[in-house]
Amino acid sequence: MSTSTREDRPAGPVDAAPAVGTVAVVAHRKKTFGGGLDELRATLVGAGVRDLLWYEVPKSRKAPKAVRKALDKGADLVFVWGGDGTVQRSADALAGSGVPMAVLPAGTANLFATNMGIPTDLPEAVRIGLHGHRRTVDLGILNGEHFAVMAGAGFDADLIRDADRKLKGKLGRLAYVLTGLRHVRGECVRTRVRVDGSDWFDGEASCVLFGNVGTITGGIPAFDDARPDDGALEVGVATASGAVDWARTLGRMAAGRSEESPFVRITRGRKIKVRFDAPKTYELDGGARGKTSRLKVKVAPGGLTVCCPG
Repeated sequence: MSTSTREDRPAGPVDAAPAVGTVAVVAHRKKTFGGGLDELRATLVGAGVRDLLWYEVPKSRKAPKAVRKALDKGADLVFVWGGDGTVQRSADALAGSGVPMAVLPAGTANLFATNMGIPTDLPEAVRIGLHGHRRTVDLGILNGEHFAVMAGAGFDADLIRDADRKLKGKLGRLAYVLTGLRHVRGECVRTRVRVDGSDWFDGEASCVLFGNVGTITGGIPAFDDARPDDGALEVGVATASGAVDWARTLGRMAAGRSEESPFVRITRGRKIKVRFDAPKTYELDGGARGKTSRLKVKVAPGGLTVCCPG
């Protein structure tokens, strides 16, 4: 029988032995949070984590390889240190594995963490990872790649692609707004959208969005009724084409009344196909990709397990 007492165990904000075995950390080393990665390691060791796998990557695109290594070595829990780009790429590698992901919001934008209620407090985020509620949430899949928050093409993707990285570091979300001012006159293109096998939209559009949660880039509540565990994705099309149109549209969205905008159509579905008459830049969770004339989107119900408060 063990005779250890509370005083025998490491003290600190996270002081109970974790109910997990092998813990992995996949960290974007250029991102900062709390006291940094040194504090993270000390906090995990102080919490009683004995079997620790540690991977630092120089950019988010390197995260999936590290996650797969962690899974191959038997990780029972993966902490992801970074912003939405690192989280998205890690979620893509973790999808369907059943291994929980604990988010440590170290990026400029942390939309997924915010939507999941994960605080920007390092000891508390670690505590949630080790002892929090394990919640199963949906993921979206766009052209074969998973996303956790949202994806889209057109105005939003152009905005994300062109947001200056240095400006983002200084101004955060305001950088997206300033960048957006350069795109408000972006041209609409003919866009055809099929939702669950039926024609839904056919006309000129400047942006198509797919949401797994309600709050998207810039902290805008674009999809008022979105839930990350309802087995469906929100689908939105914007037809705004100029500064006045976009000002009205963003104003309605910021007030949580997206569906009242005359330049927005919203529905919900499980499988979506989109065709553009001209190639458009697309993005996943704030990470710009290339240009394409077609999007194939579907929901992956219960695709990811996330550590959440509660």
